[in-house]
Amino acid sequence: MGVWPRGREAFGDELVSFSQRDFRNALGCFPTGVTVVTARSAAGYNIGVTVNSFSSVSLEPALISFNLGKHLMSLQDLLDARAFAVNILQDCQGHLSGSFARQNSDKWSGIEYVPGQTGCPVLASNLATFECEPHAHHTAGDHVIIVGRVLHISTDPDAEPLVFYRGQYRVLGGRPDGEEQVSA
Repeated sequence: MGVWPRGREAFGDELVSFSQRDFRNALGCFPTGVTVVTARSAAGYNIGVTVNSFSSVSLEPALISFNLGKHLMSLQDLLDARAFAVNILQDCQGHLSGSFARQNSDKWSGIEYVPGQTGCPVLASNLATFECEPHAHHTAGDHVIIVGRVLHISTDPDAEPLVFYRGQYRVLGGRPDGEEQVSA
């Protein structure tokens, strides 16, 4: 993996004039979809984690990527998994995002899922699902970029996406669950 020749060494830290909170707030200005990445561990238990850093990478071959923090307790199990699924959530699935974002909890209690084509758990009633095999992973700062080769997709053409913007779940045209829309 290449690195640009004029990275941090070219400018040093004197140009960094923002806090980590400022950085997070600025990143929050970019609306993203909300996904739950699911897999089956080598030991046979289900893994699931909320991710909003999902992105397409390539059409040929069909590749997607997402980022996970190095601190994530299930990171190694996900890296070792034979397959994983990226479940794009519908506007009515904010509760799933919240459940899978928590560490040290029974994330799968009461969660409807089916075994996917690859054998990994696929959440029921998604906007779209990408079942993948691992293609590559790269360390980048305090995260790992995971690239998957897409083996199977499914979509619900009638569903609407759950969106994350400025620290809140949103839906296209407003806020989820009947909350009043704020007009500009």
